[in-house]
Amino acid sequence: MVDVGGKADTKRIAVAEGHVKMLPATLKAVTEGNAPKGDVLGVARIAGIQAAKKTADLIPLCHPLALTRITVDLVPDEALPGIRITAQVELTGKTGVEMEALTAVSIAALTIYDMAKALEKSMEIGPIRLRSKSGGKSGDWQAEPGKT
Repeated sequence: MVDVGGKADTKRIAVAEGHVKMLPATLKAVTEGNAPKGDVLGVARIAGIQAAKKTADLIPLCHPLALTRITVDLVPDEALPGIRITAQVELTGKTGVEMEALTAVSIAALTIYDMAKALEKSMEIGPIRLRSKSGGKSGDWQAEPGKT
């Protein structure tokens, strides 16, 4: 791991996004709570939060972090059609939380797929990317505008 011991504690925030594309009928079943495995969006939200907290266990060179805030938002989008996923992770510390936000989105997307695969195996997990980060020595960063 990179030595972050000499770095100053700063407030750090990272936002990541992605989506799961599915057929309109699958989206309807998911949003109405009619998937065979139950509440897809509720379980995916919790899975994303848990994943952010476990990032250092999943990615070998990530530092274990005491996260202070994690949000995972899952928004149905009929135009996609599918579910848009956004995760925001925060802490005050010596290293960033980009990997935690990306992990939250990734695991939320995989959970949606797992819970809805009985309805549709052709779902696509769309581009997952870092949308923004703030804090630390490198300062703020924002991705080019555009939907994932």
